[in-house]
Amino acid sequence: MNTNKIKHIGVFTSGGDSPGMNAALYAITKCAEVNEIKVSGFRKGYEGLIDGDLIPLKSHDLQKLVHQGGTILKTARSKRFMELEGRKKAFKTLKTNKIDALIAIGGDGTFKGLLAFSEICDIPFIGIPGTIDNDLAGTDYTLGFDSAVNTAIENIDKIRDTAESHNRVFIVEVMGRDSGYIAIHSGLTVGADAILIPESGKDFIYLLEKVKNYESEDAFLVVVSEGDEIGAELVASKIKEINPYVDLRITKLGHVQRGGNPSALDRMLGIRMGVAAVEEILKGNTNKMVGFLNNQLKLTPFNKVVKQHQVNDELKGLLELFSR
Repeated sequence: MNTNKIKHIGVFTSGGDSPGMNAALYAITKCAEVNEIKVSGFRKGYEGLIDGDLIPLKSHDLQKLVHQGGTILKTARSKRFMELEGRKKAFKTLKTNKIDALIAIGGDGTFKGLLAFSEICDIPFIGIPGTIDNDLAGTDYTLGFDSAVNTAIENIDKIRDTAESHNRVFIVEVMGRDSGYIAIHSGLTVGADAILIPESGKDFIYLLEKVKNYESEDAFLVVVSEGDEIGAELVASKIKEINPYVDLRITKLGHVQRGGNPSALDRMLGIRMGVAAVEEILKGNTNKMVGFLNNQLKLTPFNKVVKQHQVNDELKGLLELFSR
C-alpha cells in the first residue's frame, strides 16, 4: 500500500488493560495529527472492530489523560473475532470508515489476532506491547510492567509491617501469568525471603530449607508468581507440613496491580512506542510490534512476538543468590 495515501489510522486496546495505554493513545494521535492524519479509536478491542464502535481521537483531549491508568477506549477479549465471520465484519468496518492503517495495543493474543486478520485485510498493522506480564519477546519492557511492579512493592511493604508485628509467614501472590518478571522484580526489591517463579525449579527447595527451622522474631515473606506450577495454597500447605508451628497468611494482590496511575517509565514508554508505531506505518512496515531493546527501537514480526519472554540468566542468578 502507498503510505502517502494514509489519511486515517484506527487504534484499539485489547486483552488486559495496563497502565500507560492512555499515554500511548495520546502519542499516536499527536504524531498522526502532525502528519495530517485522522485517528479513530475502536472501543472494547476487537469487539469494537466488529460492531463499528469507534470514536474520533484528538490529542488535546488525550493530553489530559496521560496520568490516568486503564484505557479510555475500554478493552475486551473477543470470541467472535476468532471466527472468520467476525474478522470479515471487522474488515467491512474498516472499509466503511476508510481506515488506512491499524495500531493495536495489547499482548500476544492481540497480535495473533492481527496475524489472522492480515490474511483477509491488506492494510498496515502495527502493534504496541501493552501487558503488565512483560512476557513478550522483542522488547525489554512491556507497557504497564513497571507500574505493576511498583504497585506490588507498595503493597508488599505494607504487608511486611503487619507480618513483623505478629512474626508471621506471609505468602504474597503476584500476577504475571506464565512469566516470573513481576515476582522476581518485586520480590528482590522488598527483600523477600523466598521468590517462586515458573522458570525455576530450585526456588521451592530453597524455601523449604529456609522455613524448616523458622522461629525468628522477624517476618518471613514469600512472593509467588501466579503462574508458578505450585501455587500459593500448595506452598502454604507444604510449609505447614514442614513447620506446623508457623503463623501463616496468604494474600493475593490480584487486579490491583493493573490499576493506578502509570509510572514515569510507563508514561514515557507509551509516548515513545506510540510515536514509533505511527512512524513505522508511514515507512511502510506492517505486521510488526514496536519495542525497545537496550533502549533502541526494535521491530519484531508478530509471528516471533508470541513466544514467551523468559526471565534471563542474570535474573535467575540473582534469584538463586538471594534465595539461599
